[in-house]
Amino acid sequence: MENKILVQELTKEGLLSEDVLKKVLQDASLSGRKVDELIYERRLISEEKVNEVKSRLLNVPYKKIKVGEVPDDILKLIPEETLRNYKVVPISRSADVLVVGMVYPDDVKAQEALKFIAKQVRLNLGVYLVSYSAWEEMLKRYSPYKSEVETAIRSLNLRPGEGASYQKIVMLEEGAAVSEEAPIIRIVASTLKEAVWQKVSDIHIEPQRDRLRIRFRLDGALSEVSSLPLELHQPIVSRVKILSNLKIDETRAPQDGRFRTVLFNRDIDFRVSTFPTPIGEKAAIRVLDPTVGLKGLEELGLVDRNYQIVKEGIEKPYGMILITGPTGSGKTTTLYALMQILNKEEVNIVSLEDPVEYFIDGLNQSQVRPEIGYDFASGLRQILRQDPDIIMVGEIRDNETAGLAIHAALTGHIVLSTLHTNNSLGAIPRLINMGVEAFLLPAALNLVMAQRLIPRLCEKCRKVKPVPEKIQEIIKKEADTMPKEMKDFKQPYEIYQSVGCPACNGKGFIGRVALFEILKMTPELQDIINSGPTERKILEEAKRQEMITLRQDGILKALKGLVSMETVLRETTEM
Repeated sequence: MENKILVQELTKEGLLSEDVLKKVLQDASLSGRKVDELIYERRLISEEKVNEVKSRLLNVPYKKIKVGEVPDDILKLIPEETLRNYKVVPISRSADVLVVGMVYPDDVKAQEALKFIAKQVRLNLGVYLVSYSAWEEMLKRYSPYKSEVETAIRSLNLRPGEGASYQKIVMLEEGAAVSEEAPIIRIVASTLKEAVWQKVSDIHIEPQRDRLRIRFRLDGALSEVSSLPLELHQPIVSRVKILSNLKIDETRAPQDGRFRTVLFNRDIDFRVSTFPTPIGEKAAIRVLDPTVGLKGLEELGLVDRNYQIVKEGIEKPYGMILITGPTGSGKTTTLYALMQILNKEEVNIVSLEDPVEYFIDGLNQSQVRPEIGYDFASGLRQILRQDPDIIMVGEIRDNETAGLAIHAALTGHIVLSTLHTNNSLGAIPRLINMGVEAFLLPAALNLVMAQRLIPRLCEKCRKVKPVPEKIQEIIKKEADTMPKEMKDFKQPYEIYQSVGCPACNGKGFIGRVALFEILKMTPELQDIINSGPTERKILEEAKRQEMITLRQDGILKALKGLVSMETVLRETTEM
């Protein structure tokens, strides 16, 4: 079924607005994904409603299934690769019928694959429509990661206590034959595959005193996924270094590399960094999956009034949009979201990044290399000779880069960049401290955005909970300065908590969402800059603009059930 047909039907039934319809279709076209997957991931409509519409359009009955109750012998009838590639699930088997579920019953290739399997086991085929979430849960039962790693370790015939030191591992690697290296290759491949499947952002391979620890970072938090014999440390790190074209014999100095592979029918980049420790080299691998890292502004959490302000800002013919926040707050992801909106055939977009995280068709992306004198400042000079319309500078780190970026914004270019400050109010004083002439800023700067990333509550297990009196007072105090945004919420206010369920692996959170505050350039702010800006004066102007602060944006999202109020109050400060 075509994306457009499903979206039109959902819109006809009043489940999707026209604006959301256009946005979802655009994102589906950019990412090459199905509309119902994006609707499910963004929680735009109840999954049950979507499946009811799909069932009616396809004339295939919809069935809810309890994944945990499907017997193991039924799972064996459908191979994991078939399950992954065609989004099908086994449900049950009778004397002469194999019953399966399909997320896309009209997929001809999936139909052929299932018919082939049914023919092999000499059974007739019965088909139901099943939900995308049921397919995801079923995949967890197929996850081969731990069993593959355990099988690979057993095949090495390691003896406990033998060679359990850093020096001995080098000997093991140097004497290994090709056949003995195969288990190491499988361990590394399985680890990378599992990380991509779990939508992990980083993999840490860390030697400890008596073992090798592998940890995944998911939704900002690290958790251990595997503990291996220390003997495997050097071979595994060496395999990672081979993949990323690093020097295997250099273990005393840090190294950086990168490699690309295809997993689950999509290109995945891995950025590798090695770091020497007394026990041995630690390897950190950043997983760069375009389907996870490239997101739209609304998906990031930029909605309502803030979204409109940013939309107006990027529609201006020139000027700078500056994104501020600490490391790991999602600034680069927001830059990519802005560039995807601006990415059109009639404009030339050139970026300077350190490093290039995601490759986007239509953009001219360049990675700075300070070791050979190609830094942000020298790169900016070269960019201006490339006839750019839009310039993205990964980060303003020094006085020279700041000055060049401001002058680029003044000479008819849209400039996107990031700066390390605690909030949007500190960006202007910071630029002046970096040597930018104050009188240039009003003409050059369009918007200053600040952001933070916090965990998103699991929608399936979130529940309304009573609001303590103290928190009611905090909400009321913040509400007084943003009456327009608070009018939809009834008092006493309600907040949410998630207790944990199978969908979120008991954590209570799925993914993360950004909190934003956006300061606009106005004639009043221009007067403040020209008369000597301080954060106190800029704060007064921000209040006059009715700027929604990070804390206020967090409170709005908490009242909508997107995030935990406790997390918002912990991660933001009162202005």
